[in-house]
Amino acid sequence: MNRGILRKKAFWIIAAFVLFVWLNNSSVFVDGSGKRPALLAHRGLAQTFDVEKVQWNTNTARIIHKPEHPYLENTIPSMEAAFRCGADIVEFDVQLTKDKQLAVFHDYALEFRTDGKGKVSDYTMAELRKLDVGYGYTADNGKTYPFRGKSVGMMPSVDDVFEAFPDKEFLVHIKDSGAETGRLLDEHVRKTAPGAMGRISVYGDGEAVRYLKNKYPEMKVLTKPILMKALLLYELVGWTGYTPKAARNLEIHLPLRYARLLWGWPGRFLQRMDRANTRVVLVNGTGGFSSGFDSANDLKKLPRNYSGCIWTNRIDKVAPLVKGE
Repeated sequence: MNRGILRKKAFWIIAAFVLFVWLNNSSVFVDGSGKRPALLAHRGLAQTFDVEKVQWNTNTARIIHKPEHPYLENTIPSMEAAFRCGADIVEFDVQLTKDKQLAVFHDYALEFRTDGKGKVSDYTMAELRKLDVGYGYTADNGKTYPFRGKSVGMMPSVDDVFEAFPDKEFLVHIKDSGAETGRLLDEHVRKTAPGAMGRISVYGDGEAVRYLKNKYPEMKVLTKPILMKALLLYELVGWTGYTPKAARNLEIHLPLRYARLLWGWPGRFLQRMDRANTRVVLVNGTGGFSSGFDSANDLKKLPRNYSGCIWTNRIDKVAPLVKGE
């Protein structure tokens, strides 16, 4: 066989392979019209800040924007407001208390937001309820504190959340204490709202996530190692249309800047993840420090007919635009 024939044969083999990969990963044939994105409200409806100024240990309560609403993160009123605005899912944080309760609070230092000092684990839940969770918020470098004295007793427990919202969907960020926190979360939710574990996804502490994943194999979970493994394996084999086991039953948070590198992005990828019981949550930019889709301009960055989930810090602004209300 002469070289000319061999070159032609190689050309057509390569062309057929490229065509297969394109057809298998193109979103042209995926009809995403009529499907609106789901909305995930970060910590309910909360005060916002400039994420460009944030480091891992920044006290964000001291750099908030001028308040446009009265709600504070991780409180029952903020969650009520988020669901009322149109949130499909609300995210909140939990930490283990001194008396083995689960307090809903984000920061590692109580003094960042409250009039207390130390860690959540230094106090009982009853003691934490006496704190003013709006004590440290300021938008003008400490000249005024608009929420001080108005938020005493508003740090909830996990029990409070599920008593208030027994039929809502949540993403729970487990901040500390490993498998013990995972076990307690399971116990408290099942006691307070039987059946609600089926509407919970979790991320954060690796031991807690492993405990819950072993008990509830279909629960959507997320840790950094789980995410990296899932995406790496998907990049290796996803071009074939196969979704590896490591990418199934997960909560995947994707920065917008990098999502386009995935096979089949956006429509085909979302279709595959949906079939694998994996929720795709798109975060803004590189995803740093909880950057969300918080305005009309942010929403313009979304791929056309995007039907996954959106992470937002301003559910009050974004929900009407997404839902057309």
